[in-house]
Amino acid sequence: MDIRKQAGQNGETVAAAFLEKEGVRILMRNFRCKFGEIDLIGKDHDSFLVVEIKMRSTKRQGLPCEAVDWRKQRKICRTYDYFRMKYQISDFVPVRFDIVEVNQNDECHWIQNAFEYQI
Repeated sequence: MDIRKQAGQNGETVAAAFLEKEGVRILMRNFRCKFGEIDLIGKDHDSFLVVEIKMRSTKRQGLPCEAVDWRKQRKICRTYDYFRMKYQISDFVPVRFDIVEVNQNDECHWIQNAFEYQI
């Protein structure tokens, strides 16, 4: 396994543990389909959480959340649509799209409602 993939998996593990401490129930990690991938899917009270994990080793590349542009947001939303249909989740169940930034010291910054559903 290459070092970037290993670092990404470590970041996802750190973010999942962080969210669980905050009361989020993690339902699935790395949901994949033909439309894309969702890093974490969780439940927070009555809402589904679709969580994108972003890491940066330095600040030269900008903030991690800046990497989630409208194209990435749209891809995440399409993937969630497929997840929702596959598991027969009603359109009326609330969903929130969050980002968790993980820095090189494994500290997390949780951005709730990071973006709206993209058509």
